[in-house]
Amino acid sequence: MTALITRRSLAAGASGLLAMPALASRAAEPIRLRASLDTAPSHGRNIAIADYLKKVEQASGGRIKPELFQSGQLFPDLQIGKALIEGQVEMACPGGWTITGVVPNADLFQLPALYGQTLDVVHKVIDGRAGAIVAKDIATRLRAHVIGPWLDLGYQNWYSATKKLDSFSALRGMKIRNSGGAGAAWRTRFFGAIPNTTAWPNVPLALSQGTFDGLISTDESLASAKLWEAGVKSSLADHNFVGEYIPVVSLAFWNKLTADDRKMMTDLWMASIPTYRAAMAQRQIEARRMLEAHGITFTDPTPAELAANRAKMLPDTAEVAKQIKVSPEIVQLVNEDAGVAG
Repeated sequence: MTALITRRSLAAGASGLLAMPALASRAAEPIRLRASLDTAPSHGRNIAIADYLKKVEQASGGRIKPELFQSGQLFPDLQIGKALIEGQVEMACPGGWTITGVVPNADLFQLPALYGQTLDVVHKVIDGRAGAIVAKDIATRLRAHVIGPWLDLGYQNWYSATKKLDSFSALRGMKIRNSGGAGAAWRTRFFGAIPNTTAWPNVPLALSQGTFDGLISTDESLASAKLWEAGVKSSLADHNFVGEYIPVVSLAFWNKLTADDRKMMTDLWMASIPTYRAAMAQRQIEARRMLEAHGITFTDPTPAELAANRAKMLPDTAEVAKQIKVSPEIVQLVNEDAGVAG
């Protein structure tokens, strides 16, 4: 019996030893991190995320294996919420405006208090209490974790193909394209213009055919699409709102990580975001120079003019918030951090 037990023990031991390499191999397999962006590799957002993912892979010693899918190879941003929930991607950096259908508070940039504000004011809002509430909403509704401060796209302005925008009164009666949403439509009507929603890929042809007279967008977006070729002649640069990208990872991915790896990813983003934001701002400056070089003229309202417009908008805050479904708590925090009367 003793010999039998010994032989069995030896057999079990040998079997365990044979299994160890396979177990070790499985344990050493890196954690996959698929990141989805729907913009092209040359876009500032892509450049920032690619840099960040490279840093994560290096800092993790290969334990985390990032894969960046660009130009909508996996999903457009409008579908990224569903993809995160279903585990089809681990990371994304969608524009806040693309997730408002699921996270209404992400539409806070459309509130009158943020009209014409500086980036410093916008950062105070999104890096503070209001941004923290949106992050909680994202965790609950998208099952995703916001890894840190948001990435600026840049100021949204008015652009015209039919007449010179040398004053706000010039907007009256114009048909203005926007990317969608009740907030942008409300602000367009506030200035006496008519809102139009046209998908971005169709903008150049529609603009050249007179489907609309002008649009709300950013200098970089116009430059990348060469919209001077579609007839854009002038801009009223009132910075009517700031577009922001929100860096998120799925909770399913986040919960696989050790506490040290979560800290590493958070710290890397925190250390990098000032550089990423500065680079995005510089791209907008360079884009404006390109637009000017192609004959587009700019009118820059004074801070006093912007403040006067904002003051006229503020009484409608409750109605705007109702239309865009932003919570009263968000409204109060935005007003406080933007320094306007609540």
